[in-house]
Amino acid sequence: MKQEIVNRLKASIAVKEAIAQDEQLLATIQQVADVITNSLREDHKILFCGNGGSAADAQHLAAEFSGRFYKDRAPLYAEALHCNSSYMTAVGNDYGYDQVYARILRGIGRKGDVLVCISTSGNSGNILEAMKVAKEQGMIIVSMTGQTGGKMKADSDYLLNMPSTDTPRIQEAHITTGHIICEIVENNLFS
Repeated sequence: MKQEIVNRLKASIAVKEAIAQDEQLLATIQQVADVITNSLREDHKILFCGNGGSAADAQHLAAEFSGRFYKDRAPLYAEALHCNSSYMTAVGNDYGYDQVYARILRGIGRKGDVLVCISTSGNSGNILEAMKVAKEQGMIIVSMTGQTGGKMKADSDYLLNMPSTDTPRIQEAHITTGHIICEIVENNLFS
């Protein structure tokens, strides 16, 4: 059993080492931090969406921006779109689950806002619908996915595709990458 624990830790480390050696992915992480910084400087919003564990990651990362990360500083406008359970269940029931993120974006998404879409497969139907609306609204789309990028790859302005096909390892890399982006943004805005 101990060896299984060690194997999982090594698998998680291997994904992070692969990120550290991927010049394209590193450049995209920096670009995303810069885009989010500029969007917030221009008084825009950072909106997050995901399903299941990725919804938890979306909420976690939104809290790092809106609350605080390392610095005691002013809050930043970041929100996970799934946190209103009455809204989610009503829209899911009345319009279908594929519309839960698209519909709210029609109401609150504005040109210059950043939509961060999190999906390990890159194929979540409700996120693909949200991306369509985000494009129509002139929002900037950042996708956090697994290795292939899935269907989300095509409509992403910035693709952060973690070098793994294993869901837990992808999710661990999403949080690590999200934390790095948050730290860069925080340092950019509150040096």
